[in-house]
Amino acid sequence: MTTELDVIPSGAIDSFAGVGYYFDLAKLQPRERVVDLGSGSGMDSFIAALKVGPAGRVIGIDMTDEQLAKAEQLRKTAGIAHIEYRKGYIQGTGLADAEFDLVISNGVINLAPDKSTVFHEAARLLKPGGRIALSDIVTETQLPDGITCDATLWAACIGGAMRADDYLKSIGSAGFRVDQVRDNPQYRFISKNAQLAALKFGVKSISLVATRI
Repeated sequence: MTTELDVIPSGAIDSFAGVGYYFDLAKLQPRERVVDLGSGSGMDSFIAALKVGPAGRVIGIDMTDEQLAKAEQLRKTAGIAHIEYRKGYIQGTGLADAEFDLVISNGVINLAPDKSTVFHEAARLLKPGGRIALSDIVTETQLPDGITCDATLWAACIGGAMRADDYLKSIGSAGFRVDQVRDNPQYRFISKNAQLAALKFGVKSISLVATRI
């Protein structure tokens, strides 16, 4: 049986840095328009493009020249015409208002100092009734300064993590109705420091989908 991983560029899989899977929650349809916030080397953009088909559109936003160049090279090699990669910031993409059906993101929003701004930007991009679907790192308890100021734990997606309740409230305050949230217990942190912090403070991966209201 052919899976998504069998048909997207292997180079995107090799450098994938996401923290979960949410496409079953997103319920993408053919012809839909998608924005990928923090698209990296493009893995989630490629999956989205597969689901929306050639009549749909996917725009990946990333601030890193190296990642954009890699994603664009993989796109060209694969001959996928309905993906476009643009340099930009997840809190200010520069894209037009209310032109998209879905915003996606994977393991990136936790790195933003002001997550509320990112969620408001996602709401701005979406048509009424559009969705945001994402995977990200959250915590069960408030992180102490020793964790939030640790650069290595920021790099491991822990230092910037928000309490789960506050994260969901921030999404709601941006104009969304949170429809479904689930934990991703299969996700594991790699470094020993990250593993210890995860155990002590309840740091975990979640996936969710919310609707623009």
